[in-house]
Amino acid sequence: MVGKVVFVGAGSGDPELITVKGMKYLQQADVVIYAGSLVNPDVLRWARPGAEIHNSASMTLEEIVDIMVTRAREGKLVVRLKSGDASIYGALLEEIIALREAGIPYEVVPGVTAALAAAAVLGIELTLPKVAQTLIITRASARVTMQGSIKDFAKAMLIGATMAIYTGVHLIDKVVKELREAGVPDDTPVAVVYKATWPDQVIIRGTLSDIAEKVKRARITKDSVIIVGKAADPSILDTPVRSSVYDPRHTHSFRPKPKINSVDTE
Repeated sequence: MVGKVVFVGAGSGDPELITVKGMKYLQQADVVIYAGSLVNPDVLRWARPGAEIHNSASMTLEEIVDIMVTRAREGKLVVRLKSGDASIYGALLEEIIALREAGIPYEVVPGVTAALAAAAVLGIELTLPKVAQTLIITRASARVTMQGSIKDFAKAMLIGATMAIYTGVHLIDKVVKELREAGVPDDTPVAVVYKATWPDQVIIRGTLSDIAEKVKRARITKDSVIIVGKAADPSILDTPVRSSVYDPRHTHSFRPKPKINSVDTE
C-alpha cells in the first residue's frame, strides 16, 4: 500500500501557530522532513515519539524527494514541514511535480505566512477601508531571476496598496532605491519585523527615508518581513477608520434596509 506525503505550513515561528490539522498530521507522521533553516524546531514537539526526522537545510531537492518517495512507497505517512505557508515562497511546486511523476498521493495544509504574523505583532491591519484595499506580497533578490521588480509593483502603492517584502532586509538599500524610483514618498511608513512570533523577535519602525539606517544599526540581515505603506503607520490607531460592513448606514444581505410600514390615515 502506498503511503502519503502531507505538506504542512509550520507557521511563522511560534509553534502554537501551526494549524490543528497540521498538528494532527505531525502526531501521526512516520517521517518528518522540516526546513531547519527557517522552521522553528520547537514545532517538532508535536511529532510523535520515534518518528524519523530529517532536517532539509543542507539537502538538495533530489535528496528530499528521494526520502519522500521511498518512505511513501513503504506505506508511510510523510510530513514535509514548510516555513510559514507552503504556497508563499515555499518551493512547493517542484516537490509536488516530483511526487506526481512518482505516483505518490499528497495533500497541502496551509499555515500562517510571515507577512500575516508581522501584521499581528505590529497590531495593524494590512488592508484598511478607504486607505489600502490591496496587499502586494513580493520579494527582493540579488541573484535569483524574478519576473517583475519591487519598482514595478510599488506603483500600486500610489493608488492604495500595502506591500509586504520578503527576503529583502539584507538588500535594504536596493529595496529603498526601487521604492523611491517608483515614486513612493520618503515619508511613507515602513516596519521591519525580524523573526515575527519567535522569542527573539525585533520590530523596527520608520519611514522610507530612515528605515535603511535603522535596519543597519540593528544589524538585521535576514529572517525579516518589510511592511511598507500607510497601514504600517502606528498613528493610524489615532485616526477614525470604519469599515462599511459594520456601518449602520450600509445595508447588505445580513442587515437589510428596514422596511417602512405605511399607515393609512383618513
